Amino acid sequence: MMRQTAALAIIAASILGPAPAVARQAPAGERAVTLQECVETALKNNPGLSAEVLGPEAAAAATGVAREIFLPKMSFALGTQTSNQASFSWLDATDQVTSDFADYQGQLSQRLPTGATLSASLYSYRSETNRSFQTINPRFGSTLTFDFAQPLLRDFGFKMARREIIVAGYNEEISGNSLRQALVDMVFEVEEAYWNLVYSLEALEVQRDSLRLAKELLAKNEKELEVGVIPPIDILSARAEVASREADIIQARALVKDGQDTLRALLYLKGENGGPPPVLVPADRPGTEATTIGLEDALAAALASRPDLSSSQVDIRAKALDLTYARNQTLPNLSFRASYWSPGVSGTQLIYQDNDPLTGVIVGTVPGGPSLAFKDAFRFRYKNWFVGLTLDLGLESVVSRARIAEARLASGQAALKHKDIEARAMLEVEVAHRAVETDYQRVQAYRLARELAEEKLAAEQKKLEAGMSTNYTVLQQQRDLAQARTNETRARVDYSLSQARLKRAMGTTLESKNIRLNGAARS
Repeated sequence: MMRQTAALAIIAASILGPAPAVARQAPAGERAVTLQECVETALKNNPGLSAEVLGPEAAAAATGVAREIFLPKMSFALGTQTSNQASFSWLDATDQVTSDFADYQGQLSQRLPTGATLSASLYSYRSETNRSFQTINPRFGSTLTFDFAQPLLRDFGFKMARREIIVAGYNEEISGNSLRQALVDMVFEVEEAYWNLVYSLEALEVQRDSLRLAKELLAKNEKELEVGVIPPIDILSARAEVASREADIIQARALVKDGQDTLRALLYLKGENGGPPPVLVPADRPGTEATTIGLEDALAAALASRPDLSSSQVDIRAKALDLTYARNQTLPNLSFRASYWSPGVSGTQLIYQDNDPLTGVIVGTVPGGPSLAFKDAFRFRYKNWFVGLTLDLGLESVVSRARIAEARLASGQAALKHKDIEARAMLEVEVAHRAVETDYQRVQAYRLARELAEEKLAAEQKKLEAGMSTNYTVLQQQRDLAQARTNETRARVDYSLSQARLKRAMGTTLESKNIRLNGAARS
């Protein structure tokens, strides 16, 4: 389910581009993975992104619902009624008066961007009774009405009318930024786990090489002991060093397994068909190319791209809108209204003797149906209109003024929070940029230290062969070389991680990985 949802919301195309260094082949039974593959897999599989991925979709749906306030609305009403009551008048024809009444109404209304409401309605009815002295029975009536109502002070204007849409748009933008931040954090977690695993594997390789050198020296000493060149006590240091380096390998292997478990957990990889999970082996190596971005460019990029700064700016706009709305609600409720309606009446006309209804004698009828009432209404035979103003000075304005104070404080608070977030962001960028420069210099220094350690070991081994050095000194030089190689690897990995931290601090992680969002929130 998460894989399908994420695939709809995230396009990870060419996430990392070329590998940062020459890839290596994994041994049999292991799975070589690039950083690109790891990031893609994490974005597709990790269920921790599910809520964030659905957030922008839900916010976009809420925006669509808010926009529906400007869609035309239709309403219909239908009713029928029969009433019976005792007759208390000599004018009634019978002892029981019966009246039948049925009506129906249809209305089409439209809200306008100015806050006005425009509506058109048609009301029709049919009335029939057994009372005496009726001139039209049954009677049909229809009335076509047009109404226009426009607030002139409170709730007036495009911003007030579209307030719900604007707020929904702000929420959509904030939700998009939250998803963006979640993706940035996830990508960095994968990068951090990947490069730390690279370091663990490189450190294990260094320990293996160091053990191999110690074993070679031990084998040489054992041969010299056999021929009596050295006394038995001189071989103890070599044996102790082999045992110590074997212990170092055990610890290094444990760190490798921990790193593989961490990376595999981020990718949510499991064994196929109930088998063991795959053994992940990074195929990429950390690069050592110098970063060319300057501090000023990094700070500018952070101001333009960081999701938290963007959300903070949206919050400022939202609080400003709340303040504008609170002020608007303190205005008097002055409304303009105009109506125009056209009634029509028809029905069966009763003809009385001598044209006198008081005789109660019906001598004929003139049939008439509801169509005549419709025609009169739609032909505007009887024109009626109304124009007026309504002023409401309710006491709720006192409460609204309290809301102004509340909204003003919230707006000021949002501005202060934005300044704090911006200051923290700038500090984070400066620290990350400095770390990139420092780690690059560390890479160069540790590379030189490793090269010198290799030369020192080679020279010391030649001296040992010439009988001018001791096993202890050679073993110490081997340890120095192993430490120098480990330091160089750590510096290279730290350099890759500091570059990733700088991109995260700048808010450009997704752009640098070519990750795009479908339906990203827009203001």
